Amino acid sequence: MASTRSEKDACDLLDADHKAVKKMFKEYEELMESRARSATQKKKELAEKICQELTVHAQVEEEIFYPAVRQAIKETDLLDEAEVEHQTAKDLIAQIQAGGDPDDKFDAKVKVLGEYIDHHVKEERTEMFPKARAARKLDLVAMRDEIEARKEELKSEMEATA
Repeated sequence: MASTRSEKDACDLLDADHKAVKKMFKEYEELMESRARSATQKKKELAEKICQELTVHAQVEEEIFYPAVRQAIKETDLLDEAEVEHQTAKDLIAQIQAGGDPDDKFDAKVKVLGEYIDHHVKEERTEMFPKARAARKLDLVAMRDEIEARKEELKSEMEATA
């Protein structure tokens, strides 16, 4: 059953994540230009927040969104690419989260992650989301609720282990 476009669907929810993270990357870039000593700590905290958001986002896409889309559309090259992009992003996230104090490559890693995510988002927005919305077998509104619930679960788990 196709959803009416007036109701928010899974693609809208995922895209809201994209926009929130893009805003955080912009804030990070502004901090990179700051000479204030407090900027280093703020960058570290913001980088951690970016990494957590991306980790949760990638996990719900991999657990819920991608498998459903893979079953509903014929061309799966896009999904294969997205999964490879996720793995590369996870590698960068692990490097960013591994360090104690930010080293001289810390800013570069965050910047490259941001560029990488921009590319990934563009492909989802222009190619994957339209195909998912066109697939008659997908109930993206119901999937939105499932994704929201899973995101809350994952965030709670992260907070419990922090």
